[in-house]
Order: sequence, then C-alpha cells, then structure tokens
Amino acid sequence: MAAGDIAWVLTATALVMLMTPALGFFYAGLVRRKNLISTLVQCLVIFAVMSLVWALWGYSLAFGSSTNGIIGDLSLIGLNGVGISTVSPYSSQIPELLFFAFQLKFAAITPALIIGAFAERIRFRSLLIFVVLWSTFVYAPVAYWVWNVNGWIHLLGAIDFAGGTVVHVTAGVSALAAAIVIGGRNGIVKKVENGDSIGENGNGNGNGNHNGNEFKPVNIPYVILGASLLWFGWFGFNGGSSLAANELAVSALVVTNLAAAASAVSWMLLDWIRKGKPSATGISVGAVCGLIAITPASGYVSITSSIAIGLVAGIISNLVANWRAGRTRIDDTLDVFACHGISGIWGSLATGIFAVATINGVNGLLYGNASQLLIQLVAVVAVAAFAFIGSYLLLKLVNMFSPLRVSPEEEEKGLDITQHGEEAYQLE
Repeated sequence: MAAGDIAWVLTATALVMLMTPALGFFYAGLVRRKNLISTLVQCLVIFAVMSLVWALWGYSLAFGSSTNGIIGDLSLIGLNGVGISTVSPYSSQIPELLFFAFQLKFAAITPALIIGAFAERIRFRSLLIFVVLWSTFVYAPVAYWVWNVNGWIHLLGAIDFAGGTVVHVTAGVSALAAAIVIGGRNGIVKKVENGDSIGENGNGNGNGNHNGNEFKPVNIPYVILGASLLWFGWFGFNGGSSLAANELAVSALVVTNLAAAASAVSWMLLDWIRKGKPSATGISVGAVCGLIAITPASGYVSITSSIAIGLVAGIISNLVANWRAGRTRIDDTLDVFACHGISGIWGSLATGIFAVATINGVNGLLYGNASQLLIQLVAVVAVAAFAFIGSYLLLKLVNMFSPLRVSPEEEEKGLDITQHGEEAYQLE
C-alpha cells in the first residue's frame, strides 16, 4: 500500500461527504420557507441511514462476489473480512476499508438527489422506507453492473469513471418516476395546451402563488453556497475515483473544473437570451449540470473535450427544464431529471464520443472507436429502464402501507412544522 494514495483517497472521501449537506443547502434554497428545514434534514438523515445500509449489506451487494452475474452475494455483510489490512480488489495501493468508505459517499448522495423531485410534499417516514428499499434494490444492482469487475455492463466494456450512469442517470430517472407517482404540489396549475405554465418559472421554482404562498426560492444565497460546495466536493468525487495520487487524478480534477465553468456560462447565456437577465440561480444550476456531465468522462477525456461537454450540458438541461415546466404536467419540483438525468445521460454518451486512449487507454467515436458509443448507449438505456421501473414499483409498494404524501393541510402548513415541529426562522 502507498501512503500518498491512502492520504489522497482519505481526503477525497471527506470531500465527497461534504457534497450531501451541500446538496441540502442547494435544494433548501430553492424551496419555500416553510419547507427549508425539512429539505436540509432529509439530506442529512439520508446520509446517516445510508451509512448503516452500506455497511450492513449494501457494499456486499455491490462489490461482493458474483451471484449469477446480476448482483453481489452477502459474503461481505456487516463488512465481514473488510479491514485496514485487506487490500482493495480495485486498487492495490489502498485498504479495502478505505475503498468501502469512499464508495459509501456515492451511495449516500445518490438517493439524496432524488428528493428534489418531490420536495415540499413527501412524508418523512415514507421517505426513509423508500431510501432503504431503493438503495437495496435499485442502486446496489446498478453499482454492481457498472463497477463490479463481474458486472455485466462492466464486462460489456462500458466506462463510467465516477458515477455518471451509476449515480446521475439512476437518480435522475428515478426522480422522474417519483414525480409521476407522487404527483404535483398543491397550487400548481398548468395550461399545457398553449404552452403556459402557472406556478413555475422554467426550472421548477416558479412565480405563481397559492393562498399567498409564492413558489419562489426562499434563499438564493443558500443555492449559491450549495452549488459552490458541490463544486468543491466534486474534486474528490471525480479526482478521487482514480483511487491513487497520480496523473489521472490531476487530469480528472482539471477537466471537472472546466466542464462546470463551461456549463455555468452556457446556462447563463441561454437564460440571458431567453429571459433578458442572467439569474444567480441559473448560473448555479448550470455549474452543477456541468459537474454531472463530466463525471463519467472525467478520467477519459481531454481539456478541450471537457469544455465541449460542459457547454452542451448547460444548454440541453436548460432547454429540457423549460420544456418540462411549460409543456408537461410533471411537477419535478427542482428539475432533478432535467439536470441529473439529462446531463448524466449526455455525459455518459459523451464519454463514448470524446474518450481518448492517451488519457486512460480507451478511445471513443472521435478517435476511431465507434463501438464505444454504442456500448455507452446500451448501458444508459439498461440503467435508465431499470431505475425507472424499479423506482416506480417501489414507490407504489411503499404507498400501500405508508402513504407517500402528506395531507393537503400538512402540505399547506409546510413540512417543517408538520413533520419536524420546527421553523427555519423565528420571526415576530
């Protein structure tokens, strides 16, 4: 084992941990004041719950020995045989216990991403049940398929450096299923026939009102803070996925930064053209979309390719968010699908387009290997279909014995009071 590699992956693990509370601030700033605490605490408790789930059985299902090539067995249940002196099968330079800890942070933030789709209306108890089931029956199998050396998508040749497919496609498509099953917020009125949308402003946080409660972000500084901390933590997310303090980690870190910057600029410019003003919220969301898109490609693409990936991500996610708000009846509150789903899909496919062997031994379409793009497409379609159907069925199941939605009266009062008995601000 190498002390330098251990030190870097330890640091990266801590950076990725920061991303889940950062996501809480990012999401909490986008909801209304009466749901600010509930949104923050949902991210915090998901991290706590997933820490236990991943240690007890999740890690074994994702990285244990193969069970018919579909999912891991329970040989590593309760971290049996996983220790500080056990060498990770995915890196001979770090202990397997550190690899577990690093992967835990990915497993924790992924279900937390989904909560943006049903923000302001989910029952806390039902959320916890769903998270445990979803991480077991959706996330763990996908992680096994893509990252386990025996996973069928891995053996197919698909590449996903840091979780574009495992994390973002899975969470984004699951969020779409959740928005459909749970339904829209009370007070959201849509006129999709003529393209108008009352109650939303194009990225899930609109200007309509219901009984005096405006659908506007409660705290834009929180949004900026959350996006900034996500950007910072993402250096561990992508750079740490090299599992070593090496040149690949450097490359992944640099392209991560450039893709985020490019996407923030492209989203800003599109908003400026379409709406006349560059919004702080849009710039923040755009940066996150760039981070999402570069995630699977960060260990495979060049600097110029990363900028192209980011520029496209900001544009297509912006367009899909506005299309969803103006042309559909789906109330994906914080546009998780438009951002994580679309940017994740684009990033996974872009990996098959822009990958270059001089970075990490794999060529994509632009460098003479068209089959890599086809393989990436198969992986995206398989994961998206599995995540959507699995999430849809799990939500229906949970709703049978624990209603997913709070009552209309509880929704009107806000989840902070009705679910937690607390208020964000004690105002006279």
